[in-house]
Amino acid sequence: MCGIVGAIAQRNVISILIEGLRRLEYRGYDSAGAAVLDRDGQIKRTRALGKVIELENKLDESPLLGTIGIAHTRWATHGAPAEHNAHPHVSNDRIAVVHNGIIENHEELRSDLTAKGYQFTSETDTEVVVHLIDTYLKAGTSLLDAVNSATNDLRGAYALGVISKEDPDTLVAVRQGSPLVLGLGIDEYFVGSDIQALLPVTNRFIYLENGDSVKMSLSGYEIYDLNGKSVERNVKESAASSMDSELGQYRHFMLKEIYEQPVAVQNTLTGRIDKTNMRDCIAGDQEKLKSVFEKIREVQIIACGTSYHAGLTARYWIESLTDIPCQVEVASEYRYRRQPKRDDVLFVTISQSGETADTLAALEKVKEDGCLGTLTICNVPESSLTRESDFALMTIAGPEIGVASTKAFTTQLVALQLLTISLMQRNPENSARIAKAQEMIGNLKQLPALLEMALQQDKAIKQMGEAFIDKHHALFLGRGDLYPIAMEGALKLKEISYIHAEAYPAGELKHGPLALVDSEMPIVAVAPKTNLLEKLKSNLEEVRSRGGELYLFADENGDIQEQANIHIVSVPEVPESLIPIIYTIPLQLLSYHVAVFKGTDVDKPRNLAKSVTVE
Repeated sequence: MCGIVGAIAQRNVISILIEGLRRLEYRGYDSAGAAVLDRDGQIKRTRALGKVIELENKLDESPLLGTIGIAHTRWATHGAPAEHNAHPHVSNDRIAVVHNGIIENHEELRSDLTAKGYQFTSETDTEVVVHLIDTYLKAGTSLLDAVNSATNDLRGAYALGVISKEDPDTLVAVRQGSPLVLGLGIDEYFVGSDIQALLPVTNRFIYLENGDSVKMSLSGYEIYDLNGKSVERNVKESAASSMDSELGQYRHFMLKEIYEQPVAVQNTLTGRIDKTNMRDCIAGDQEKLKSVFEKIREVQIIACGTSYHAGLTARYWIESLTDIPCQVEVASEYRYRRQPKRDDVLFVTISQSGETADTLAALEKVKEDGCLGTLTICNVPESSLTRESDFALMTIAGPEIGVASTKAFTTQLVALQLLTISLMQRNPENSARIAKAQEMIGNLKQLPALLEMALQQDKAIKQMGEAFIDKHHALFLGRGDLYPIAMEGALKLKEISYIHAEAYPAGELKHGPLALVDSEMPIVAVAPKTNLLEKLKSNLEEVRSRGGELYLFADENGDIQEQANIHIVSVPEVPESLIPIIYTIPLQLLSYHVAVFKGTDVDKPRNLAKSVTVE
């Protein structure tokens, strides 16, 4: 969601702040701003509606100069996108604050502060934070103490960066529920919403924990826990490079990340499979893991968005291959409904960032209620989900900048298949199941090469995409474990091209969706050669006979012929266990090319954020 960057150095920090904001643009935002303490010890602020480039243009006209500063990209929650709602927010010209999160009791605090004489210039929940800090600073406390006192009055989630002319050598940051990372330079310190913002200036990071506050000055930093006790946190050296967030030869990050999938999948598999055997791939206490796996009677998967679709796909695998019941639910629904007590459940969360607010809240709920064990499938080793779960099965997708998830999704599917195989291997006496697991491992070794083959259909898919330029609606169909893949295809199309798209199991056509079929609405279907292909053909014939235009991604050996209203891109025949992963690729490419044809902002679609760190 919102992006935070802060810096304290012996040089002008504005270029550091702006570059950090550029690298946070993928998170989604509608305005940007920066504030510094200038040479005279005064707070100077510049804000702009729109892209970071608009802020840069203003700074070119009226530069900011300072060795300590904070900056922000805002994704509107309270208050419309507007310059007066942009961060940083300032109180009495002596404190500036940037904030990611939502303050749930902001109306009550606003009323109290108004009664004390504070005038509000925005509709944001953040402005109550900066005025609240000012009330404590008036009492003569240090900036750190004022910030901590203010946060004691807040309900909700927040990450804050704060500077004040009353304490001109100090940058204070605090987190509760929203992610924040401390970057360590040489006699200079930085804070950001994620490491991508800070990679140009450091590769040494401390991932702050919930309740942590940090005081930074040129002489060093101090971290305090929720109780105000000084603590040490581990310093992590990141292997990521600032080049990871460069476009290179590609027009958009989404296309770059689509083409990175063979390597991302290979990295996720490396060291985890060998011939027909699988090595330990789940991190955590291995004795506890063994005990948990022996007792599992049910798997509960919780996720949001694209990760939810990965979970839905895994349900087919887990139930058909292990005989373990598997439930999949959207995190924002799960966390608010009463659950029957189940002591023999493995609770699995899926998240690219590991900071998804609803998924974290659901995990917290499960831990309070009690369960057999918690496992996360995540792409960020030091994320909140990884730290809070008993076990972790990491994807190695690398940074994903495009808002529409691509390589994170396919590596999640790979990780979920590794989890399924691990569950299949629980009982070594079941020779048939062990043999099937070994076959699947052999198939996974072929996967990177098969993904390369799928990408070779890019030109044909681009040509197919031209038919969608003037369309406003689309229907996606799939059967079995391809139904969630159809859902993911529909999500991608609506996310980046703004075409309304829905997905249905193909067998559901006669139960309502068939009423929508006409020559103006394209019907996209995934048609691999499986035992459900003949059923799917019958469903497609129902569409064709009613004048519908069919766009199929079909097995080259599937015996479906191209006709006047049936348009086909052939997909190579692949092992059955890999079909959902392979058929994801053409759907991603279709959505990408349609969005490019329609001229949308592919990497940063309107109203969306990459990492949803607020409810």
